[in-house]
Amino acid sequence: MNNDITQNPERTVRGFQDLQRPELTHDKLYEPIKQEALQMRAATGKKCPYCGTINDPDAMFCESCGNPIGKVSCPNCGTEIDPDADFCESCHHYIKSDVCSFCGAHLSGYEAFCPDCGNPKGGIVCPVCNTLNDFSFCKQCGTPLTDDARMLLMKVKETPEYKEMQQIAHDVQQLEMAQPYSSERDMIRDQKNSELRDRVLRLLAQDRGIFDPVIPEPEKRRMSKAEYDAKKQDRLNKLAEILEKMAQAPQPKPAQVRNYAMACKPQGVRLVWECNYKHAFHSSPCGCAKPQLGGKWVVLGRNSKKEIKDDI
Repeated sequence: MNNDITQNPERTVRGFQDLQRPELTHDKLYEPIKQEALQMRAATGKKCPYCGTINDPDAMFCESCGNPIGKVSCPNCGTEIDPDADFCESCHHYIKSDVCSFCGAHLSGYEAFCPDCGNPKGGIVCPVCNTLNDFSFCKQCGTPLTDDARMLLMKVKETPEYKEMQQIAHDVQQLEMAQPYSSERDMIRDQKNSELRDRVLRLLAQDRGIFDPVIPEPEKRRMSKAEYDAKKQDRLNKLAEILEKMAQAPQPKPAQVRNYAMACKPQGVRLVWECNYKHAFHSSPCGCAKPQLGGKWVVLGRNSKKEIKDDI
């Protein structure tokens, strides 16, 4: 008998089919079960809002893209929060025991001090306002509390953007201390006082033998309410432009965003931190649950009605 497969191709093919038939039978048998399982998962599973993948009902992160899709409870107060949040906005506590709040280094959870930056897990008391802080800058007064924070602040202060921003903030502060004319009568009275000042200075100069003195303008010249408002708004608009340019993009470590944002905060004006997480207004990024998503400082007017979350 000739067993050469080149002489009996049909027999060989039938042989292969016979070998495969049990597998086909197995697939046909379990196909309805697979379809039922897929339908059950689609009905009860958790859909990822980022990529649309259907995950197991108890999944906390998407098996496809890795983004958080579940909720966990705050270990301090029990409030439901995102699994990648490191701060509870309800009880205002830092909640990650395995991540250093000052530098973002990984911890085993049992250290009293961070092995990378050396800061205590229990927080640092601000020497200026006595507030207990979990982060590198005081959430109450903005004082840098660690060596790294002080070095970062010194670096930021040397940048042209910060210098311009601080000068504008100083101008706004000076304007807020000024008193514009409240009425035409007030303007006339101020003009008469200016003429009297000019006359007295000329007489004093003549007593010293100077008969054509140059009288300097007063350092603080008063202005009308309309001129005052326009000048102040111009300064605030320029400050807002710089703050917009310094807005922070998402970073892998929340500590990086908090520290840099606090170092960039200008002094002398009312500001709030607008987070990219919920676009909420916080008194600082220290009160945001997910600052790693980025955010920016926003200027508040004196009579602003924007709602600020109580982060302290």
